[in-house]
Amino acid sequence: MNNLKMKYDKLTKIKFMKYFKTITDVMEGILFGVGKVTRGAPHILDNLEIKRYMSIAIIALLPTAAASIYFFGVKAVLIILVSYAAGGFVEVLNAIIRKKEIEEGFLVTGLIFPLILPPTVPLWVVAVGVMFGTLFGKEIFGGTGRNIFNPALVGRLFVTIAFPEIMTTAFIAPFTDAVTSATPLVLFKTTQAVTPSLSLLLGTSAGSMGEIFRIGIILGGLFLMFTRVSNWRIPISYIGTVFVFAVIGNSFLPSRFAPPLFQILTGGLLFGAMFMATDPVTSPYTNTGKVIFGILTGVFTVLIRTFSGYTEGVMFSIVLMNGFAPLIDQMIITIKYRPGKNER
Repeated sequence: MNNLKMKYDKLTKIKFMKYFKTITDVMEGILFGVGKVTRGAPHILDNLEIKRYMSIAIIALLPTAAASIYFFGVKAVLIILVSYAAGGFVEVLNAIIRKKEIEEGFLVTGLIFPLILPPTVPLWVVAVGVMFGTLFGKEIFGGTGRNIFNPALVGRLFVTIAFPEIMTTAFIAPFTDAVTSATPLVLFKTTQAVTPSLSLLLGTSAGSMGEIFRIGIILGGLFLMFTRVSNWRIPISYIGTVFVFAVIGNSFLPSRFAPPLFQILTGGLLFGAMFMATDPVTSPYTNTGKVIFGILTGVFTVLIRTFSGYTEGVMFSIVLMNGFAPLIDQMIITIKYRPGKNER
């Protein structure tokens, strides 16, 4: 391994390779690991290197990214490319102004953001959203590892509020051209129609680019848990809470509360639970805190879906709980280590 590392170092010292530093850094993280950690809070608090985390997260997202390209064709490719270009521009500009290295965070944000967008969204909206999320969701806090909120969700939240008509009419079913389709959540809220589970799993219904192929999402999420990049407590407590809440609600108010399995397999729930709620920077770092975080996120998701004017509550719930993550950890630590507890 040392011999391989020496050869790799020689390769990266070739003059023209300096233009690909971020990419070579990511590859170095995958192959060898890099002991780079953030300073200050909030940040990645265990010994997981930033580059390795980013690299594994991208690998886990590849099945859903590939499925979105398969379902929606060239437009999906363009949306992803614009996301990377616009987000990368903000990252490079910020690095130049602050005279620091380009951080790897935009590689993950630049892929997650397009996957949570409708497939026919205008490219300029993609650019505006990812630039807003990168700047105000991450850079304003000091960069990767110091952000309070998930940058991709900050961008998605902004374009949802700023351009509501565009963001609610840009959904189409896979393999269709410019024929607006209602998402399963919208269909249930308006007609109480329940889309078959198999259709939801295989991605044949309308939805955001990366949320419809749930089999790929599940595989990617399991990969993150297997590699210990994400902690199983958050997705399990999140999804489990939605399931229990839906069972109770559907038993008493079936016209308002969708069936449990439908709740789990629709919208961005699985994608949010596997790829965004588990972000180690914006979620609690105590094990008990992770469970509380997942439970509360699940409760808010069902409440927003059921009683608000929005059909989806995943985005709002995760961003809301991101803001409470440090407080949850502080409360857990205060209770655990309060004076006199260990003296009884």
